[in-house]
Amino acid sequence: MSKNRAAIVLAAGKGKRMESDLPKVLHTINGRPMISVVLERLETLNISKTVLVIGYQGELVQKQLADSRVDFVWQREQLGTGHAVMMARRELADFEGTTLVALGDMPFVSTDSFKNLFDTHESLGAAATCLTAILDDPTGYGRIVRVPDSDLLQEIVEHRDATDEILAIKEINTGAFCFDNRLLYQSLDKITNQNSQQEYYLTDTIKILHGSGQKVAVVTTEDPDEGLGVNSTEQLDLLARKFAEKT
Repeated sequence: MSKNRAAIVLAAGKGKRMESDLPKVLHTINGRPMISVVLERLETLNISKTVLVIGYQGELVQKQLADSRVDFVWQREQLGTGHAVMMARRELADFEGTTLVALGDMPFVSTDSFKNLFDTHESLGAAATCLTAILDDPTGYGRIVRVPDSDLLQEIVEHRDATDEILAIKEINTGAFCFDNRLLYQSLDKITNQNSQQEYYLTDTIKILHGSGQKVAVVTTEDPDEGLGVNSTEQLDLLARKFAEKT
């Protein structure tokens, strides 16, 4: 690859609370599949290769995106976000540069925020950079634990694994990251599934990188709505209304 930016978009989930047999990313926001909105946001960012990780009803996602310039890889078992990114390893084995990881069900993250994430990560020479948001009600989201007296990131703690002290933090992980591709896969080799979900969390790479002395940075979006995800039909309806107001 001649350019130094790649992207992995995670789109394998069913969404157990969506009350539908559709893949989660094919649920629509005002008539458009969420995954189509996310991919459109990435089009102007000089990304040379985009890998889409599919799983549940993946054939439907492939059909929907038949005209998109993406490579598909399969996550046959739903073993967590870290495991999903591992599935893209072969596609990016020879890539040296910055890899964006984004969620296919987060259609509110703007092109400007993705651009700021890339630019900040590259200008700082960071091993990883996380896009965060500050929510009035952060229930259910992974919390951002910063290095004391610093703008750097120490770890991300998932809601179910958090102490009361960490649950009081209102800054959350949007699910969008930039990584040095080589360091991403080195750190993924070290993660385990020793957590409440027994899954391989992508967010565990942050603590590993920080613990090895690498710089892990943070970019905070100015619009807290960019941190909103979809885990139920109620959230989808709320997000659709917010999306309509902004377009």
